[in-house]
Amino acid sequence: MVPVLVGTALAHRIDWTIFFCALFGAVFIQIGTNLVNDALDFKRGADTAERLGPIRVTQAGLLRANAVLRGAWICFFLAALCGVPLIIRGGWPIVIIGVASIFAAYAYTGGPYPLGYHGLGEIFVLIFFGVVAVGGSYYVQRLAIDLRALIAGVAVGLLAVALLAINNLRDIDSDRGSQKRTLIVRFGERFGRFEIAACVVLAFVLIAFINLVPLAALPLAALLIRCLWRSRRAELNRCLAMAGALQWAFGILFVLGSLL
Repeated sequence: MVPVLVGTALAHRIDWTIFFCALFGAVFIQIGTNLVNDALDFKRGADTAERLGPIRVTQAGLLRANAVLRGAWICFFLAALCGVPLIIRGGWPIVIIGVASIFAAYAYTGGPYPLGYHGLGEIFVLIFFGVVAVGGSYYVQRLAIDLRALIAGVAVGLLAVALLAINNLRDIDSDRGSQKRTLIVRFGERFGRFEIAACVVLAFVLIAFINLVPLAALPLAALLIRCLWRSRRAELNRCLAMAGALQWAFGILFVLGSLL
């Protein structure tokens, strides 16, 4: 939700129908992505009974993997329906964004070369949860591209990358066992902690060129980094919650700053 809020706030002149279509389209793609991950991480052996993160329905035996995948495709279909008004307004660029987003959502853990299993998760998140989501939300409002939207997209994407990397840091042992070669599996825990801290700091450096109000969330960012360096394995779930809260605070403060 945060990338859509940031991109729309940058546009200033808001078509509310377009805003809500973009918002719900993004939410359905996010849910679909999570359901694909839930089903296919279990099938690939990444989610076992020793999982340290929040419960997943396939791993817990609450639903079969195929049922979860059907839920994912329903979400992608609903996202496509939300995209129809956006396509009418924005044309072929929105078609390309929508198709690429749904394809990437599945390809993160699905297909013959799952991105998340080959150390490409961070790039995927930075592009689609940052630059594409923020830039696309801005574009459907103004039918133009602005450098500020791209910078804001990278900043928002970096916070999403930090959240993903905390997940990967927590799951490093199970990922190694299932041959899930995330960057943190490849380069180690120390690298992962520096990666997360760098993403958080760089997000605030970039956003300062556009909007100073989100800097009010810096104390929360400092608490997150402190928690990160003191936590191990399941303890990192509290860092995960803080990273989510930080992204919300960052987005809401950006919207408030855009209104001033």
